[in-house]
Parts: sequence; structure tokens; C-alpha cells
Amino acid sequence: MTELAASLAELASRYGVAVTYDDWTGGHRVVSESTLVSVLAALGVPADTEDDRQHALGALDERHWRRVLPPTVVTRAGRAGSFWVHVTHGQPVGAWLRLEDGTVRTGLRQLVNDTPPHDLDGRLVGEASFELPADLPTGYHRLHVDAGGVEGDAALIVVPEAATFPASLGGGRTWGLATQLYSVRSEQSWGIGDLTDLTDLAVWSASQHGAGFILVNPLHAAAPVAPMEPSPYLPTSRRFVNPIYLRVEAIPEFAFVADRGDLRKARSVAQGRAKKSRLIDRDSTWKIKRAALRAVYRVKRSAGRELAYVAYRAREGRSLDDFAVWCALAEKHGGDWHRWPEELRHPGSPAVTAFAAKRAEAVDFHRWLQWQLDDQLTVAQATAVRSGMALGVMHDLAVGVDPNGADAWALQDTLALGVSVGAPPDEYNQLGQDWSQPPWRPDRLTEQGYEPFRALVNALLRHAGGIRIDHVIGLFRLWWIPQGADPTEGTYVRYDHEALIGIVALEAQRAGAVVVGEDLGTVEPWVRDYLSERGLLGTSILWFELDRDSGGGPLPPRRWREFCLSSVTTHDLPPTAGYLAGEHVRIRQELGLLTRPAAEELADDQAEQAAWLAELRAIGLLGEDPSVQEIVSALYAYLGRTPSRLLALALPDAVGDVRAQNQPGTTDEYPNWRVKLAGPDGRELLVEDVFTSARAAGLAEVMRAQVTPARE
Repeated sequence: MTELAASLAELASRYGVAVTYDDWTGGHRVVSESTLVSVLAALGVPADTEDDRQHALGALDERHWRRVLPPTVVTRAGRAGSFWVHVTHGQPVGAWLRLEDGTVRTGLRQLVNDTPPHDLDGRLVGEASFELPADLPTGYHRLHVDAGGVEGDAALIVVPEAATFPASLGGGRTWGLATQLYSVRSEQSWGIGDLTDLTDLAVWSASQHGAGFILVNPLHAAAPVAPMEPSPYLPTSRRFVNPIYLRVEAIPEFAFVADRGDLRKARSVAQGRAKKSRLIDRDSTWKIKRAALRAVYRVKRSAGRELAYVAYRAREGRSLDDFAVWCALAEKHGGDWHRWPEELRHPGSPAVTAFAAKRAEAVDFHRWLQWQLDDQLTVAQATAVRSGMALGVMHDLAVGVDPNGADAWALQDTLALGVSVGAPPDEYNQLGQDWSQPPWRPDRLTEQGYEPFRALVNALLRHAGGIRIDHVIGLFRLWWIPQGADPTEGTYVRYDHEALIGIVALEAQRAGAVVVGEDLGTVEPWVRDYLSERGLLGTSILWFELDRDSGGGPLPPRRWREFCLSSVTTHDLPPTAGYLAGEHVRIRQELGLLTRPAAEELADDQAEQAAWLAELRAIGLLGEDPSVQEIVSALYAYLGRTPSRLLALALPDAVGDVRAQNQPGTTDEYPNWRVKLAGPDGRELLVEDVFTSARAAGLAEVMRAQVTPARE
């Protein structure tokens, strides 16, 4: 490979773009010039020629010295921090703080700064430094300076040293049910699992079997038009929720709909279609449910309810308005804003303002839907805790959003266009992955005081006792893939993890919630230690917990991480019964996703499973000639031998399901995120079937036994 130009390597490095990386086999890779040029272009930096690169490097220096203050300063509570100020050389500087509660702090101590002054267009610019006191409270504050008559201000974020483990757990550990909510409907839901079903699953698992949390798939919003995106990990918005999860009858105004009988008939139609369909049909469900929701929306609200709605709108502000306007625009022009009339492609355009005024009721309907979701999510969390859960609902935060969706439209000035997020090749996805999602621009996040990220985390934790962050490594670095390139032709772009993890810790501390980072796959060794130090739990999946130091056999339970959420499987693998049958190999073979012969993959898989069975027998959890169900129970009991603080039981495992919800690396080749919850025979199971299932109850009791004090 041709050696990279020094200027290109330096420019990439200064923007946090990796020019080399280590792959999953341990090989050292050099990133191609074309990839670096494309990634820098997505950051708004032309780098095609040597002149472009030299100009960009000079512009970086100039921009730095023209700033009076850094755009954002992040520091940890309990530690003295510092910040720089740029001022005409020799001029006096004053600095003070305005804290989140309005308090003003003055008397900041100036530090020694020997940085030589910089010549900026004939003006010498000096750099002063000030100390941030160690006793500052956590929160979102503002820095203010008067630098030689030039005033400046910047965001100051003081984050906790670490997120504290919720007191509700009492120093012990607990187990929880993990469910893909859409896949499990009830006799009362409208053809797809909804928030009332989530609440009922929480009550069952807590009151009957001592569960401490219920982990649910991302409930992020999808575009309100057909075809509705099935993947909860490719939402139109992460900030808002998919109204397909609403229970219509749980809305207070439903009681005052004149023709409630018509709505009940509509529900029966939705249920009938769901029963006949082999896969989940979101489009049919949403069409029927949307009409019913419109009927409820038209009911006049009481004075108190109207006040509550006004308060909700005020709290959510511009973000809610932008989302609602996008939904109304999508209903008229389609779900891809890139194909809208040009004057509608930016939320700040006069044409968008005019559209929102003309279609005020359509826009307000989508605001109202989010209000109802806020209400029902509040009920779900409160009921889960009231039923005995230590944490309650644990929500899932997806990595990114649909490039054609609401967040990409509303936040297009904060996201990187022309690239998508994915993953390099690894052991389980040897062709790499392209998730088709635009990443945050690190520079824009800093310039905006991380406000979009702060709002996202805050919204998710509003109705939660926990949050799972999918691909938490994305808060450190993300794999950026240039548009049109294969996933193998990407590179890593680094983020300010101190800021992002700190904000997560701050929001979690305020919410009294636990944070779980999904840290599977290719992870730099120091990252897991850092997450633990900052109070974030990691993730362990039994099949991946191998002792690499002694031949790759099962990792002894005593060596598993304590501050971790551990489970046997994950939504990116078949349920355990299917995994034992080699479904993960069979599916990848059929879809052409293997990079070596299937026989080799299957042989390695069978050897790995044999090692696990031997381990289970060695510690007395499994006898000879066991049934599949006995193996599944033994694997979950094995989790109890580890020190992990949180244990998760996948609902498909509880009922003996065999089909995978998702096959990474595919879109329509496999029915991802459309598979109904079923028993071993493939027959669909409803929520009510779960409640009466001896298999589910038995495995839930296995989990209860792992977290009782007697086992610790």
C-alpha cells in the first residue's frame, strides 16, 4: 500500500480520524487515502490535494486562536480543572461562573501558562489559564470571561466521578426479563406488543418470580408512513417514541369517544390480521391504530388535561415541534426528506414554517401522540416498581438513526453526511456491517455544548430505572464508512469519551438509574476498565465468555466481571435452543455470510458447545444425556456462579423459541425484527400464554434462585 502523505495523516489525526487500526485477527491495517479523504469531507474538511490539506491545517490553527474560550469545558466533580482564555497579548482577563441554579462564582484563580503568544493577522494573541474549583456541583453551567474588553462564554459541564449504583439494589444483585416488545402481543393489544403488555410482563416477572428489571428493545420512533421500518435499531428518531406501542384504550379520552364500539371493531380487525399473518405486519397495525388514535385525539380534553398537555409541550420545546412537523411532512411527501421539495429539506426554512402553520392540526396530532406515550411510559415504570422491581424498566438506546428520518432532518447540522456507521469485520460478521446511520460530528457536538446528546439521554431516562447503550464503544470511537464503500473500507473516528460518558453518568445519577454498556465485539482493552471506573456496567454473553489464555474454553465463572449485565444470548443470535441446534451457522450459510466452509464453522461451533456442556457437568449443573430444556436451564444457572450484578433471561429462551429476531449483516434477506414470539413448535405465543407457561415459570424460578442472598 502506498504510504500516506504526512499532511493527510496529520490532518486526520487532528480530527480524530484513525489512519491505522488493529483488526479482529490482530493484524495491523493502514487506512486507504480515499477513505480518509471521504471521512474528512464528511467533517467539512476538503483534503483531496496537498494544497487542500495545508489550507485545512492552517485553518485549524487560526480557528483555535480566534476562539476566546473552548466551546465546551468538561470537568469532574471533586477535582480541580482548568480552562484557557485567548486574549490580545498583555490585556487583562476576568473570569466567572454562572451555575445551573443561577448562583454566580467569582474569584477564579489564574494559573501559570507559558504558551508563547500567537501572531494572528498581525495581532499577538496570548493564552491565559484559570482553575476550576474542585467543589463545583455537578450540572450544566456557563463560563464567562472578559478578555481585554471582548466578552465570551462557553458551556461548563461538571460530571460525577462515577455513576453511583442505585440504592434500590441494596448492594446485591437482581435478574430481569429481556424482551422484544413488538414480538409479544396480548389478547387485548392491536396486533403488536404495546406498553400495556410491557407493564403486564413487568408485573408478572416481578410479583411472581422476583425480577428486578425488564429490559426492552429500543422503543424509538419509526416514520409514520408505510413501509414502516421494522428495525428498532434504525429509528427515524431516538429522541421520541414509536406511537405503534400505544394502548388506545389506556388514553383517558378514550372513555369519551362517541363511537367506542367502532374502535373495538377496529381492534378486532387488527387482531384478526395479526393472527393470520406469519410475520409481524406493522403497516397494517399502524393504519388501523392510527385511525383510532385520531378519533381519540378529537375528543375535547378537560381543563386539567389541557394544562398537562401545555406543560408537556413547554418542556419538550423545539425538539418536539421539529419532530411533529417532520411527521406531518412525511405523511404528505414520504418518509425520505432528501426527496422532498428542496425548500422543505431544512427545519429552519420559511417554507417549513409556512407548512406547519397551514397543517397545524396534523402537526399537533403528532405532538399529542408523544404526550400519550409519555403518560403510558410513566405508568409502565411506576407500575413495575410498585410490583417489586428494584429498577423497573430498562430502556435501550440505539447507536444511530435512519439517514432519511426525523432526527437526521432536524439535526442535519450536527450529523456527518456522506458516511454511515457500521462495524469492521469480526468473528461473527466476517464481512463487516453497514448500519446505514449518520454519526454525530464530534466537532459539532462540542460546539453545541453536547445539548443534543444531553437531551437524548435525559429523555430516555425519564421513565426508566436503567438504560442499556447499544454499542457503547461508539461513545469512544465509531466505524465510519464512506458512502458507496464496503464496510471493510471504513475507519475509526474518535469522540470525547470523557464528555459523553460523563454526561451519561450525570443523567443516570440524577435519574437514580443504572447504565449498562453493550461492550461486545472489538474493544480496546482499556475501555472496559474505564467504563467500570466511571460506574457503567458492561455486558457479558455466555457464548462469548471464553478463556483466551488457555485454549479458548469457557471462562471460569469466578473470572467474569462483577459490574456487568450477563445473559446466555442476545438478540443478534438465535434463542439458546436454536443456537444449540446450529441455527446461527445455518442461517449465515444460506445467506452467503460465511467466509470459510460451513463444515468448518459447524465443527468449531460443536466443539465450543461440547466444552460448555463439559463445564456444566464439571460443576454439577448438568447430568448425562440432557434434554435441550435442561441444557438451557443449566446455562442460566451457570450465570448464578458468576459475580455479575445483573442477570438477564431472554423471553424467547423462557418459552423455548428457536428463531432469531435478527441476523446481522442482512436487511430483507432474513425477516429481521418481524418474528413473532413462539414456542418450540413454532406456534405464536401471547402474553397470556407466557403467564401460564410452566416452562417460563420454571426458568424464571431458576433466575430467582441465582440472585437470592443464600447464593451469595
